[in-house]
Amino acid sequence: MGWIYLILAGCFEVVGVTGMNKVIKNKNVQAYMILFTGFIFSFGFLSLAMRTLPLGLSYAVWTGIGTVGGTIVGMLYYGDSKDWRRILFIAMIVIAVMGLKLTSS
Repeated sequence: MGWIYLILAGCFEVVGVTGMNKVIKNKNVQAYMILFTGFIFSFGFLSLAMRTLPLGLSYAVWTGIGTVGGTIVGMLYYGDSKDWRRILFIAMIVIAVMGLKLTSS
């Protein structure tokens, strides 16, 4: 169950970061609600995941999901660069997270 919580935590991290971008652009109540809801759920699920998974593993996977997710959202919805090198490094992060999963007990 810890891995499910960790994946949810990473997904809500992406929601929080997206909310951050919306706050910078709009500064309305909806943008702040997305920001706070995303981060509250993200930290909540991260704390649940850390009950059964080690700290270092949890933090690395959580930030990896947030980094990859935030970058992909930026590329798809906010016009961020889609350079092949950027995609290569995203793939490297995904491979590193998969390696952590495969080597954890």
